[in-house]
Amino acid sequence: MPLTKLQFQPGINKETTSYSNEGGWFDMDKVRFRAGYPEKIGGWTKVGSNSFLGSCRALHSWRTIALDNYLGVGTSEKYYIESGQGYYDITPLRVTVPPNKNIAVTVSGNSVTGEVGELEIFSGLNKITDTAGASGGVGQVAVTTANNSGSSDEDTTAVLANVAQATGAVGSVTVTPSVGNVSVTLTGLEAVANVTAAPTVANTANTPVITFTATNGSSTIVVNHPSHGAVNGDFVTFTEVESLGGNITAAVLNQEYQIIVDGTTTSNNYKITARTAATTVADITVDGVYTPSAVTANSSDTGDGGKFTIGAYQITVGLDTSVFGNGWGAGTWSRGTWGSAATIDAQADTLRLWTHDNFGEDLIINVFNGGIYYWDASVATPLTTRAVELSNLTGSIDAPTIANKVIVSDVDRHVIAFGANPLGSGTQDPLLIRFSDQENALDWRPTTTNTAGDLLVGSGSRIVTAIETRQQILVFTDVSIHAMQYLGPPFTFGINMISENVTIASPNSAIAIEDNVFWMGRNEFYTYGGAVQKLPCSVKDYVFSDFNGSQSEKVFAASNTAFSEVWWYYPSKDSDTIDRYVVYNYQQNIWYYGTLSRGAWIDRGVQENPVAAGLDGYLYTHENGFDDGSQNPVAGISAYIESSQFDIGDGNNFSFVSRIIPDVTFRNSSTSTPSVTFTMKARNFPGGAYLQTDDEAVTKTTSVPVEQFTNQSFVRLRGRSMALRVESNETGMTWRLGSPRMDVRQDGRR
Repeated sequence: MPLTKLQFQPGINKETTSYSNEGGWFDMDKVRFRAGYPEKIGGWTKVGSNSFLGSCRALHSWRTIALDNYLGVGTSEKYYIESGQGYYDITPLRVTVPPNKNIAVTVSGNSVTGEVGELEIFSGLNKITDTAGASGGVGQVAVTTANNSGSSDEDTTAVLANVAQATGAVGSVTVTPSVGNVSVTLTGLEAVANVTAAPTVANTANTPVITFTATNGSSTIVVNHPSHGAVNGDFVTFTEVESLGGNITAAVLNQEYQIIVDGTTTSNNYKITARTAATTVADITVDGVYTPSAVTANSSDTGDGGKFTIGAYQITVGLDTSVFGNGWGAGTWSRGTWGSAATIDAQADTLRLWTHDNFGEDLIINVFNGGIYYWDASVATPLTTRAVELSNLTGSIDAPTIANKVIVSDVDRHVIAFGANPLGSGTQDPLLIRFSDQENALDWRPTTTNTAGDLLVGSGSRIVTAIETRQQILVFTDVSIHAMQYLGPPFTFGINMISENVTIASPNSAIAIEDNVFWMGRNEFYTYGGAVQKLPCSVKDYVFSDFNGSQSEKVFAASNTAFSEVWWYYPSKDSDTIDRYVVYNYQQNIWYYGTLSRGAWIDRGVQENPVAAGLDGYLYTHENGFDDGSQNPVAGISAYIESSQFDIGDGNNFSFVSRIIPDVTFRNSSTSTPSVTFTMKARNFPGGAYLQTDDEAVTKTTSVPVEQFTNQSFVRLRGRSMALRVESNETGMTWRLGSPRMDVRQDGRR
């Protein structure tokens, strides 16, 4: 009989049965379509051998004025800058806690007249400045600082007492002694006569805030800190700690630690695992896991760390898995009404998501429903400098302290905070949009001479996310979409609703491509290119019937513009982590899907290829090579595509297949003998199992002067309907399917 050419429509269709989708493809993994024909997707390689802590859910790349390539990496535990395949921790600090101080300064034997010009006392970041008058001669000046038990920016009062009277010519006395880490400078005394006694500084009542308790034979150290505010997994860096007397030396304690909070700890203490001295957290991050080499205390470790311990606490870590609760921010989107009570903390007990954007070459970072931070790339050593809270920067005026997203508008250069706290309030308004003065990230107070201001969204209960396009910013609430546009003075921005009764799956499930926006909603896919439209999807039921809605906040959209693709990564029904993806090819208007675990993705741009974050603590360069670079040695990617059933006529007769003539190219494969397996399957009834299968390997033999592969494969297969499956799992190879043919004839009715 004549040969029958097998040609299938591009894309996957799971909205019908396999039999009714005759002439199409029905199942696949790690395969895409190019010009209508299926091919194996590209491979991925690790970005260096270093790894990061936590699950990465945000990536942002840019190049500085000095041509340094930086990649921001936001994880559930830290925020890093990747540079040169190393991860530099710039996680902001929550608080720095110094010891309580009560410092006495005594200057004896000075005859003075006039005023005491300035008194400065420093302890770490603490600076106390006071100007006080002293008339007449002073036989003795006593200076005492009040108790300081708060954070580094807490004010401390200085009290000066003076006795005796005298007059004399103008002179000066400067005193710069120190006690421990505390330095004192007393300047500006108008003095005559000699100093009859040496100036002295004494620590009269230094009370430590943080102390340590070790147990002989254990590497677990109890850190005593009243009302520490830390949660399990937080990070703290200790300085100025003294040895406990034995193995737990000052060098062991004076470094960064991950905090342990469990059933044996309280709000006044936590635990750490003592580890080898002079090792950074980066040194002990192995395959994305904090892996310290423990140091065990001995019987001599009876000290408490001394009186001068300083603890620098990083911002609280976030959750790696969404949890349910009451109130806004707890659990999944639209789980209840606005105003219901919240039982969980907005930052520590919600999934940790980040947003970030560049202000010039600097970086503005926002924790979802948390603080806004600024990282200065122009300082002398930026990669060892932490981001700081925007509201704490010198010159900052009424900057918001909480938001769920930040954007720097490209056209007009305003910093915009969505879901921010109002001016003069520390309470978040989930529908409030605030924006800074133009070209000024620090000034957020509206005046008649600047362009700072705010807008209130009039629909929905909260802003979920915002996406910037070339013409406008789309603002998504839980039930509507609004367009925010730059108007210029005096209003700066305007906003209007463009659609309602529209859903969105997560803050990261929308993406802008070529001035169109694509996003995943609840049981739907949408696009906006001037009007909101539902995207017809041939795999919609397949995706949403096997979808873990309780972890929908993890869904993220990704673009792969080299192949005109939008990818959505999502968790399947029985998985708490992302394990699947669905792809919309907007050039061919087709859908396909597969399995792959990723936490974040950034398209090519500053990097030559797309970069994605694995769930194993590593970044991967995608569309790079042909193999799975997450394994050592690299492994082949298991890729396949399977057609729907096809038959002769309406399937009244059985068919007998005796031969397959493959049509496939292995162009650019690095292995000398790449191969794929062609499998033919036979069924007697659409709902029955495949009764017979016959497979043959198709192997490339040479590519010069013309690529050659297996000429034909002989099979013996009988059934009412057939299906074709093409698959591979070898390293160093890629393939693209053409139009294979088969030798088939009728073979009776039973």
